[in-house]
Amino acid sequence: MTTDVAADTAVIKALKRMRMPQTQRNREFWLLLFACAISGAALALVQLGALGLIDPFILFIGGGLAVLAFALHFVLRAVASDADPFVLPIATLLTGLGIAMIYRLDIADGNTGWDAYSTRQLAWTAISLVGAIAVVILLRNYRVLFRYTYLFGLAGILLLLLPFVPGLGRTDAGADVWVSLGGVVSFQPGEIAKICLAIFFAGYLVRTRESLTSVGKRFLGMTWPRMRELGPVIVVWLISLGIIVIQRDLGTGMLIFGLFIAMLYIATGKTSWVLIGLTMVVTGVLAATQILSYVQGRFTNWLDAFNPDVIAAQNGSYQLVQGIFGLAHGGLIGTGLGQGRPQITPLAESDYIVPSLGEELGLIGLFAILCLYMVFVSRGIRIGIAGQDDFGKLLASGLSFTIALQVFIMVGGVTRVIPLTGLTTPFLAAGGSSLVANWLIVALLLRISDGVRRQPRVVIG
Repeated sequence: MTTDVAADTAVIKALKRMRMPQTQRNREFWLLLFACAISGAALALVQLGALGLIDPFILFIGGGLAVLAFALHFVLRAVASDADPFVLPIATLLTGLGIAMIYRLDIADGNTGWDAYSTRQLAWTAISLVGAIAVVILLRNYRVLFRYTYLFGLAGILLLLLPFVPGLGRTDAGADVWVSLGGVVSFQPGEIAKICLAIFFAGYLVRTRESLTSVGKRFLGMTWPRMRELGPVIVVWLISLGIIVIQRDLGTGMLIFGLFIAMLYIATGKTSWVLIGLTMVVTGVLAATQILSYVQGRFTNWLDAFNPDVIAAQNGSYQLVQGIFGLAHGGLIGTGLGQGRPQITPLAESDYIVPSLGEELGLIGLFAILCLYMVFVSRGIRIGIAGQDDFGKLLASGLSFTIALQVFIMVGGVTRVIPLTGLTTPFLAAGGSSLVANWLIVALLLRISDGVRRQPRVVIG
């Protein structure tokens, strides 16, 4: 009798849920439709500005992105109806704007077919969204990741070491961060490594948070950790320095260490960890500028960018100066899509995608893009704060901070706020491995937000 009642209750709950309007998904549907419309309009304006006509090829580019994004939307309706409604539309809009600008650069450079960066970017977008859909479907409960904390940590370290495997590492790049599979497909394993390390950091800090929080000495109004608690921080710091020294990748080293310190602060709430982290960063940077010539060169390009000798030097500031001139040319409202000359800046489709967009969309358009990032990061942090389990809080906050720190490092680098590093701008820049990693972050945030909303609320009183 009890079994029958339980079964009937389960059926009634399922029917109620089916009849209940999916408010979150309906909101996401209209936002996603708006994002696809803006992306399609950007592609049309690119063609009108650069070619003076609209080519039917635009239907393939804009339609392909819309189909893939709505496929993920309908999957969310089926298996994660309570997921955050803003994350997917923002990621889609940023990806669409990136494809539009890359396509505009292809028109300027005469790239067509598979040689066009936009074609490859669209292919990587398809792979990224398929991967995101797979994560949303297969990862029904994000808490299972907590069981494999140390396995993800090992995977992250192995991925960082992958470029040094004979026959896999690519030697034609400035940094040892690329892996080539048969000379056909190249990717950066460090992009996936940052996700694995974020999961590891979240799981590790949940397990050790009590000891990291409750012990230490009071000094200057703050609780300072003992030497034994400093061990993990020193290990991550040495790994980051190893990335900078051995792989010659300043950006990834800064990103990983910054991610760990941010998650450590979220887990403990102790300002002393932030001060310790900043001190270690300053120490490492000062040592690197004295020892490593490529780091010293980037600081020279940053501090003395407009010196004619620095501009003309090999690996000098020519690229940085061209990007700044492009931003200046765009002014407040921009030259209009297809009307500027972003192609004269080297690597305008990848490292310098922000100056390219700034030239043709202007300062207003660039601020609008930065606002999209701000909303994306704030939604991710909100997902973490709303959760009741510590692992979900740390993971959502860490993944969101990863996007925020990448944007700060790249935008700060191309605008000469900080020295330029080798990271890519999330969702916008051309590059398959970065795009795949960013969309996997989107999938994880969607899964965490759905799990958070389904958690039973504790009512007091």
